Amino acid sequence: QVHVAESGGGLVQPGGSLRLSCAASVDYFAIGWFRQVPGKEREGISCISKSDGSTYYADSVKGRFTISRDSAKNTVYLQMNNLKPEDTAIYYCAARDYALFPDCAVVITSIYDYWGRGTQVSVSS
Repeated sequence: QVHVAESGGGLVQPGGSLRLSCAASVDYFAIGWFRQVPGKEREGISCISKSDGSTYYADSVKGRFTISRDSAKNTVYLQMNNLKPEDTAIYYCAARDYALFPDCAVVITSIYDYWGRGTQVSVSS
């Protein structure tokens, strides 16, 4: 059973944009976006709270990425602008089904319950 599913990855040139989507079929308190490159740990880059819309961004994406939610569609988006080659990774979204205070205080893999399979984002000229 698929609980969360990502879409929207692809190949883009440096400076370009992509929008990732995370469709959730479970109820959740927060959705987090992570990314991973081979040989490195999965990095938490953004989070959004379902209750109050509060957000978190890692320094590596702050000012370039924007997370948003459409509650009616139970979908979270990650708008990625001014993409750089170092943004190349597999991007995962994950849902957490319990509350934290605040919901996006930390974005680490161990506190998320449901994971998508990932979508590849490649930034190259």
